[in-house]
Amino acid sequence: MAAHEAPVNHVPEVERRLQEAIGIIESARPMPLSTALMIQGDPLLDLLRQASAALPDELRAARWLLRERDEYLDRVRLEGEEIVSVARSRAERMVERTEVVKSAEQRAQRIIADAEAEARRMRRETEDFCDARLASLEGILDRTRTVVATGRNRLQGVGQIDLTRETEQIEAEAERSGLFDQDFS
Repeated sequence: MAAHEAPVNHVPEVERRLQEAIGIIESARPMPLSTALMIQGDPLLDLLRQASAALPDELRAARWLLRERDEYLDRVRLEGEEIVSVARSRAERMVERTEVVKSAEQRAQRIIADAEAEARRMRRETEDFCDARLASLEGILDRTRTVVATGRNRLQGVGQIDLTRETEQIEAEAERSGLFDQDFS
């Protein structure tokens, strides 16, 4: 068909043939004792075939396009549902990961806090232990200094000195405190 030609209008032809088919059905006689109609099939089928053949190509193309559109919409709907399903699944996994991360962070913070508290406790105990040992050593050293000073004074005044008793007292005290355990084993 050239661009300047008008399209052939088949609609009046189709309508005329359909009207003839309707007329055949309306003029048909009823079958005896029934509501069914007696119709001769050949003339009616010929009219319907002619009407179908006279339908414009655009109508067939439109039907084809409608069928294609419906198939396309079904495909797109299925793809959309699949995309939504995947997105929900990903969102659920992200929420689960977020919850796992939060739980892990909370647990890590509790572990760190417990470890810091334990370290503070151990530091205090160690400092207390060291302080007690140093205090004991300080007492022993004070007595040792006293014994040494007494011994020197006696040496300057008297020729013979017996520091055995004072030395034994210092050693006994050191042994009781456990300061020089390795020296007395």
